[in-house]
Amino acid sequence: MAMIQKGTRKIELLDNSPIKEKCMELDVPFGCQSGLCGTCKIDILEGAENLDRLTPEEVDMGDRDKNHRLACQARIKSGLVIIRPEGER
Repeated sequence: MAMIQKGTRKIELLDNSPIKEKCMELDVPFGCQSGLCGTCKIDILEGAENLDRLTPEEVDMGDRDKNHRLACQARIKSGLVIIRPEGER
């Protein structure tokens, strides 16, 4: 089982699954949900190694940092990933 965390809230999900729906449950803002608008950009505070590789949509956004991902595109392989929506403190 994998786990995603925002603040003190943690949600379990299956290994090798997209994080989009769980991020919606954690109140991450979304726009187009197809990797084009960047609204769902998240900072990975811990566990970036537990996510899959950057998607072509993420690379096209111009940020190749594994600690900045699009919640609509990323998949969790296993383990724990701690996130924060971009710009949120």
